[in-house]
Amino acid sequence: MIPVEDALERLFALITPLGTEDIPLAEANGRVLRKALRATRNQPPFAASSMDGYAVCGPVTPKQQFHVVGEAAAGHAFEGVITPGQALRIFTGAPLPKGADRVLIQEDVTRTGDVITLNDTIETSRYIRPEGYDFTSDFSLTAPRRLIPSELSLIAAMNIASVTVVKRPDVAIISTGDELVMPGDTPRDDQIIASNVFALKALAEQEGARARILPIASDTEDSLRAALDLARDADLVITIGGASVGDHDLVGPVLDSLGAMRSFYKVAMRPGKPLMAGRLGQSVLLGLPGNPVSSIVCGYVFMLPALRALQGLPARPITSNVAKLTVDLPANGRRTHYMRATLGPQSTITPLPDQDSALLRTLTEAQALLIHPAHDGPRMAGEQMQYIPL
Repeated sequence: MIPVEDALERLFALITPLGTEDIPLAEANGRVLRKALRATRNQPPFAASSMDGYAVCGPVTPKQQFHVVGEAAAGHAFEGVITPGQALRIFTGAPLPKGADRVLIQEDVTRTGDVITLNDTIETSRYIRPEGYDFTSDFSLTAPRRLIPSELSLIAAMNIASVTVVKRPDVAIISTGDELVMPGDTPRDDQIIASNVFALKALAEQEGARARILPIASDTEDSLRAALDLARDADLVITIGGASVGDHDLVGPVLDSLGAMRSFYKVAMRPGKPLMAGRLGQSVLLGLPGNPVSSIVCGYVFMLPALRALQGLPARPITSNVAKLTVDLPANGRRTHYMRATLGPQSTITPLPDQDSALLRTLTEAQALLIHPAHDGPRMAGEQMQYIPL
């Protein structure tokens, strides 16, 4: 049984980032940018008005008058030059005309025909966005990074239509056990519904993967081999259950017979102790425990970091936050405990009372996994502790 930190390091050692592909910008949300991007122009590419008003040049004083000589709107620049005493009707986003050095907002003037007269008081701001005010043509967006909607807008403004991203990881998920049937089937009295796969598939897809649920492997070596054969092209193969050492736990022996390389088995964590990782051909293997909460907790702690590493993001544990305990905790044993917990006001956290690893309903009530480190002493209410947001 090895610590969680050691298990993660061994898992990362099994992973080689996937290759890349070029895709249209419109399809890039949530994808991991692999190649840095450089702007092709300044933004804005010209000095622009930030308000509706009148572009003028030179000093201005209350009651001063200007002759309006034309108009400029966004996408329609004025080609002439503004000289003292002249004004150009201008709208937000329009290029500032040559000669102009400020914009008088329309609320500060009175217009009669082609003459504007300044009010008794006027704004001091010039209301000009200079060329390159947002970014200049030497601006770069670094990689790797998972692209978010606002960055797609930024890339578009950089005049870039396609991006180089990491290929989506292909994840194959296999439930094992004669006791399992899929939702909608008619279970016998001694059977249960395979539920874990749906949470794991959703987590993998949120992380940018393509995930597929394979047929349940029954408790025979032939059935498990057939399921693993369906997963042979996957980048990450997830098995659920069957990784312990009971008479019906066949994942380990079958993987050994297929030439798999096992990196570790059993991790000092709860829930989730019977966890396994290795490689089978070109696929990374992750054998999760069968208990519903155990497998999903291991999905957060191990599957998500593995998927991020496959996509070229830094190989590190899932990000944790800090909050204050609202209750006392007794000393912890030799396994790191990932406790289902709720978050409260003023950055507080409260572990739920029942931590049984079979209780999915409790997991749906949780907003966080409170991390109680292995061999940690008692913790008092008010102490800061780390947690993984759910």
